[in-house]
Amino acid sequence: MHCSSKRSGMFSFRIKLGPVAQTNTTNGLIKPIDLFILYANSYGCNNAYSNASAVDLGDALWRMITRFKLDRSIIMPSVGTLAFDEFGRPVIILKGQDSKKRLFGIEAHKSHILAGKAVADTLKTSLGPRGMDKCMVSPDGDITITNDGATILSMMHVENEIGKLLVQLSKSQDDEIGDGTTGVVVLAGALLEHAEALLDKGIHPIRIADGYELAAKIALEHLDKIAEAYPLDLAKLDPLVNTAMTTLGSKIVNRCQRQMAEIAVNAIMNVADMERRDVNFELIKVQGKVGGRLEDTLLVKGVVVDKTFSHPQMPKEVRNAKIAILTCPFEPPKPKTKHKLDITNVEDYKKLREYEKEKFTEMIKSIKDSGANLVICQWGFDDEANHLLLSHDLPAVRWVGGPEIELIAIATGGRIVPRFQELTAEKLGHAGHIRELDFGTTSDHMLCIEECKKSNTCTIFVRGGNKMIVEEAKRALHDALCVVRNLVRDNRIVYGGGASEISCAIEVAKEANKIATIEQYAIRAFADALESVPLALAENSGYSPIKTVSDIKAQQIGQNSSRLGVDCLNKGTCDMKEQSVIETLIGKRQQISLATQLVRMILKIDDIRLPGESEE
Repeated sequence: MHCSSKRSGMFSFRIKLGPVAQTNTTNGLIKPIDLFILYANSYGCNNAYSNASAVDLGDALWRMITRFKLDRSIIMPSVGTLAFDEFGRPVIILKGQDSKKRLFGIEAHKSHILAGKAVADTLKTSLGPRGMDKCMVSPDGDITITNDGATILSMMHVENEIGKLLVQLSKSQDDEIGDGTTGVVVLAGALLEHAEALLDKGIHPIRIADGYELAAKIALEHLDKIAEAYPLDLAKLDPLVNTAMTTLGSKIVNRCQRQMAEIAVNAIMNVADMERRDVNFELIKVQGKVGGRLEDTLLVKGVVVDKTFSHPQMPKEVRNAKIAILTCPFEPPKPKTKHKLDITNVEDYKKLREYEKEKFTEMIKSIKDSGANLVICQWGFDDEANHLLLSHDLPAVRWVGGPEIELIAIATGGRIVPRFQELTAEKLGHAGHIRELDFGTTSDHMLCIEECKKSNTCTIFVRGGNKMIVEEAKRALHDALCVVRNLVRDNRIVYGGGASEISCAIEVAKEANKIATIEQYAIRAFADALESVPLALAENSGYSPIKTVSDIKAQQIGQNSSRLGVDCLNKGTCDMKEQSVIETLIGKRQQISLATQLVRMILKIDDIRLPGESEE
């Protein structure tokens, strides 16, 4: 038999009949059914039959009921109402579900904490350079392999309301910072876990929330103290590269992480406004193509368009291109009123053809007169126009999408022309080099527009053995780009490997002794929760987590150094500065702030009401 529950999902209950029930008895069969109903009621089974619960008897049990000729009236009054679904399968609609008790107070808090911990435990094994990947399968059967926290949670089917809050937490971290999406959920889960222990001690949830807020303030102030300013020198980009490499160390691209880090840094510095300390992400485009190796990934200081020249005999390379960017149809004008053209003989057809050819020639002449030597059109054109473009030595690209048209216009400094009559030399875009990229033995081609002097637009062109690798590499590069952008905005850094978390935990625990109120318990719990990140890093790296973190804490206190963290890559030193394991201060502050805010909000929830539920 099966039960569908909002709280616990679908679960099965197997009835084991005794020897008497297996022969011929009514009570021997009814008793297991009653046990199942009791078990189902305790889980709060629900389905579409109003507020009552439905129990699927299953074909085997129904055959037994039919075989023993049990009277429905014996079973139904004590159980519920017998109904049938659209396939004729029997279902018992349970009685008394309207009077079910809701979860309030401490029970509700523990239920919410359990849901949050379940989501956090899912991501914990994906933290750090030794973290495991998750294989996510969509309803359509598409496979995604990733260890990015935001991607994993966005593809998970989470129905619990508290679980959805953690999904939104990871998305907020991704939107604001771009990195640390796994760590922020792990930290939130640890805070919830330690809050549960405090609830068992009888501490009120509000006091716990207030203590967490005080502890977060202490941790953020300590982060500012241990942070170091990183030099931003356009002539020496190694510090930025090292920071990007830390982000890429846990990704699928880690075997060529320095190359990817350099690509990310060069892309950001190409579009960064160093005076305003700002980066326009709209000028960076990340594209991918299946085939080749990750090492074949390159940075194009321009635009890559998934199109090719309209005719195979057109030149595959154009130097000093002057580009006419058209959004008007490349075809003869049409009457604006309804019309019908009757062609009854060959002469009329020839006249129509000559008319079209004449109009096409006029269009091409207007393009040539403007000085353009390349046409990029948002719309298509027929073979007649294509042949005339070839005969007039005017290369063309057709069916270019709207976003690509805008990006090309920005990159080349050209103006988008909606009508041929408006095309002038001043509206042309300029590019030093345009070439067609070929890929192996396939017929795939792409257009590469480079050496655009009027714009800093750039494109990262990712290669990989299959679609999953290409997509994961694009996500990894997005994280690296965000980290470098954050350093441009705020060049202060802290050291990774859990070093900053351990240092903050030591400071928070020290300050807890100065608090005379009951909040000191919550502050100590916050300090213990901060250690969840280095504990997870050590466990994922194959070390004894408690011993490793204890040793590092003792070294940090003894040496008064906040640079000591977990040696995940087994390089023989715990000094994260020597290993160049670096994280941005702004990202670490955001992790602690967001996790604390969410946990405080969860601790203040003592009930969840769904639409249409009873007030009892």
